[in-house]
Amino acid sequence: MAPTRWRRSTHVWVGVLVLFLVVAVVVAAALVTSSGRSPAEPKVAVAPQPALVTAAPAVAPLSDSAPVPTPAGLAAVLAPFVANPDLGAFTGRVTDAMTGRELWARGAAVPMQPASTNKVLTAAAALLTLDRDARLTTTVVAPDQTKSPGLVVLKGGGDPTLSAAPKNVDTWYRGAARIADLADQVRSSGVKPKVVQVDVSAYSGPTLARGWDPLDIDGGDIAPMEAVMLDGGRTQPVSVDSARSTTPALDAGRALAVALGLNPAAVTVRPTPVTGDDIASVQSPPLIERLRQMMSESDNVMAESTGREVAAAIGKPQSFDGGVAAVLGQLKKAGVDTGGATLMDSSGLSVDDRLTAETLDEVVNAAAGNATLDDHDLRPLVDLLPIAGGSGTLSNRFLDTDAGRDAVGLLRAKTGSLTGTNALAGFVTDDSGRVLTFSMISNNAGPTGRTAIDAVAAALRSCGCSR
Repeated sequence: MAPTRWRRSTHVWVGVLVLFLVVAVVVAAALVTSSGRSPAEPKVAVAPQPALVTAAPAVAPLSDSAPVPTPAGLAAVLAPFVANPDLGAFTGRVTDAMTGRELWARGAAVPMQPASTNKVLTAAAALLTLDRDARLTTTVVAPDQTKSPGLVVLKGGGDPTLSAAPKNVDTWYRGAARIADLADQVRSSGVKPKVVQVDVSAYSGPTLARGWDPLDIDGGDIAPMEAVMLDGGRTQPVSVDSARSTTPALDAGRALAVALGLNPAAVTVRPTPVTGDDIASVQSPPLIERLRQMMSESDNVMAESTGREVAAAIGKPQSFDGGVAAVLGQLKKAGVDTGGATLMDSSGLSVDDRLTAETLDEVVNAAAGNATLDDHDLRPLVDLLPIAGGSGTLSNRFLDTDAGRDAVGLLRAKTGSLTGTNALAGFVTDDSGRVLTFSMISNNAGPTGRTAIDAVAAALRSCGCSR
């Protein structure tokens, strides 16, 4: 027998019944979920949800009322660290940043070999003398073409950051000018170049300073100082360990010749100034960017260029002697005690350089204390100093001891390192929230001299010795 067929009305009633059951189940589930209990359970108060938290990051200023370490308390904390025999001959000074009051000193007026802490003076003199946005210009000059047809002259303006790297390749110095841009402008000038010369007359005097070791050229620490060079004279611009060239100006001229499709072997260097029409020019990064790279990487070539830039601004020769005289003169004019300073260069590479911890600390204190020197603000110097455990030449230091790690991010300083010499000049926020400036110089140091001087500086961070 065939099954009985349901009528349409039967389908409707079944559908209604199913729908009713579904609604009932959903309502019951909602009631249980909202109450969190079965109908037989007692009512329980439900705590309201906490308000949403809104992040508001900010830099918290240090308190002006943070206690100042007492000289006796500070001396007691530093005593075991400065007694380390691997410090050799050690001098130093610690000062309160806010008041400028000296809190501790040891031989602070004794001239010592400062190594690259000398760059603190060079950077400060540049900030006192030059505009933060100042740039150095490299030009190509076309002498009278009726007398010298096809001759173009690359004229150095003291910019060591100029690069021969192609336009789509990173350079050693951020924002560096390019030889390729000069070549493009020469081709657009209407002059048809045949031979390139290099004018290095902007700089005078020797190209190597007294107390420099020529082996440091191959070692990558320095290049002969000429008014035009590529990537600070590096022969392998993208390599940290690159050697430097012994002929940086000639290299730059040859790079321009190659970019113009000319014979690089025909390039010559001329020591006398050239006159003619400027047919191409490029500019360096601004001063503040160059100072940042100089201080972060302790770049000797950049420091020497900066010393000459200060010299040119006040009418002195762009030479080692002129740069030193300009740097010390501008600091002395601003009220810094430069007594005891005997410098051969602006970088600190010379083994014959001498500075006192007192002079170094005065400069850092003026910056950290936001003092005005000769109507100039040295505050930007604070931002140029490497950060302990974080940047530049301090990126891998203060990380191997508990006291050192406590100073990470809270201590900033310029380093100095030569054979047997270690130095630091900077500032630190101590355990009580007080900013202290310091300078420390160690000569004739032992094998652990660098970690020993770091330990002295780290002790300042943990001090909090106001009683």
